Amino acid sequence: MRVLFVHQNFPGQFRHLAAALANDPTHQVVAIGEAPNLKRQGVCHPRIHRLGYGLDGQRVSTTNPWLKDVEAAVIRGQVVSKIARQLAGRGFKPDLIVGHPGWGETLFLRDVFTQSHLITYCEFFYRADGADVGFDPEYPAKADDIGRLRARNFSHLSAIEAADQGLSPTLWQRSLYPSILQPRIQVLHEGIDTDRLKPDPQAQLRIGPLELKPGDPVVTYVARNLEPYRGFHCFMRALPAIQAGHPDVRVIVVGGDEVSYGRTRSDGQTYRQALTAELDGRVDWSRVHFLGRVPYATYQRVLQVSAVHAYLTYPFVLSWSLLEAMATGCLIVASKTTPVLEVIEDGVNGWLIDFFDTEQLAKQILLALSTPEQTLAMRQQARATVQARFDLHRHCLPRGLELLLQAGH
Repeated sequence: MRVLFVHQNFPGQFRHLAAALANDPTHQVVAIGEAPNLKRQGVCHPRIHRLGYGLDGQRVSTTNPWLKDVEAAVIRGQVVSKIARQLAGRGFKPDLIVGHPGWGETLFLRDVFTQSHLITYCEFFYRADGADVGFDPEYPAKADDIGRLRARNFSHLSAIEAADQGLSPTLWQRSLYPSILQPRIQVLHEGIDTDRLKPDPQAQLRIGPLELKPGDPVVTYVARNLEPYRGFHCFMRALPAIQAGHPDVRVIVVGGDEVSYGRTRSDGQTYRQALTAELDGRVDWSRVHFLGRVPYATYQRVLQVSAVHAYLTYPFVLSWSLLEAMATGCLIVASKTTPVLEVIEDGVNGWLIDFFDTEQLAKQILLALSTPEQTLAMRQQARATVQARFDLHRHCLPRGLELLLQAGH
């Protein structure tokens, strides 16, 4: 089978599927992604032929702010379709195309490879209400946001209309799409490697002269970037009460200072800088350790030494980090927001709190620190949940491969 993967930051969500197909010499796997991202990623598999694209100085020209995302998607779609035509000219005609439409790259592939089966990854459909926009009163939506979001969905609608089927990682993410389209979208998560991510009573995390191990009073927080979408502001504002209630607690924060989702601050500060200044004098910063972005092995040890892990999110894409923390057997204190409700049952495999209630967040974290034996069953159930529903090798990858093989033949 010939398979073409298309993802601006390949391999992205297709990492496991692409590698598994490439491991079989009966398949030919080609991938298209943005050249700088491919270079940064490095070689992901020796049998995956990657083609990088550049935008060649093309820039959005429209002055209408509602159309800027649309034009940017069309530009990427044009560039990728040109590469696709070059592939076709060299005799490569895929049986199957798997693409992420979020940046517009899949828009015109149906017109190049008319006989290929096209699967589109349905990660997020933008909504003016019921999701991230307007959720947080501290960062309200602007007047133009509603129209801009509806326009941003133009390329998503076009992509799924051209596709034979869609894939969405969670039920809630599928539910954001128009009801008429949902029957075409199957729910299949990328999968969590529970063989690798598991409790380790011998784990050690070194931070300078400090050495932390399981059983120590360690509170962890992880996000790709430290920003409001992942509740960083609420977590930080809970720190004074957490430290007041437990004099020996250590807080480990993993994440960068950029912005993945939402807006940057208008004053030029990072959210970490602004919140550190806001809380200065109320927090003992010597007991709060900002690690930035860390190697995966370090991240794994952070989870393994965690006594309680805080996960907060707007109604938005569910983070891999929550499921990875659950697989590691962390005690989870999470926001009672719709994506989280799909995996956390309050008091069974974690505790749920109101996203904005920093007092309740601090109380639950302190309760977790003071009752490690009583919460062991929740830790075990958190791991069992991921094993049963999101296990990479026993569930998600076999099902994904079966789906792709059926679609490509």
